[in-house]
Amino acid sequence: MKEIYYTYNNEAIASCVFLELLQKVGVIDIARSCLILPFLLDDRTVKYFQKLSSREKISLEYMIKEQPKLFTSFNKRYLSLLPVTINSLLLLNKNNQIGLTSSEICAKSDFLYGETDMGNRFNEIKKALPFFIRMIEDYSTIQLYRILKIQL
Repeated sequence: MKEIYYTYNNEAIASCVFLELLQKVGVIDIARSCLILPFLLDDRTVKYFQKLSSREKISLEYMIKEQPKLFTSFNKRYLSLLPVTINSLLLLNKNNQIGLTSSEICAKSDFLYGETDMGNRFNEIKKALPFFIRMIEDYSTIQLYRILKIQL
């Protein structure tokens, strides 16, 4: 099961997600970036985001209360995807696509893929991304870790 999970959630899709996210937000702190993949590489969560209206904004607490099944394994997903997050960010940095400081990540160039078909899964994640950004933007990183009950 672990091998299948890793094959499905690998550095290639994670790098694309990070580049797309950075194109929308510009800069993100490193600790917050570690929370991105457990949300956006989980198909159930992405489908939930897509069910909601693109104009609708909900709180994270409301989502946890309404969809507790999505969060029962959140910490496990967080820990499983931490190496993928780190590897993806290091690859993007080494290829000069992002800039890394001791606390932040920023985009160095636009994520241009032109007419390339990035696949259905990435397209679904891309559609869910604006809703996800709106949902977490009002929280500090510390609040997010506390609400999500992240245990390292």
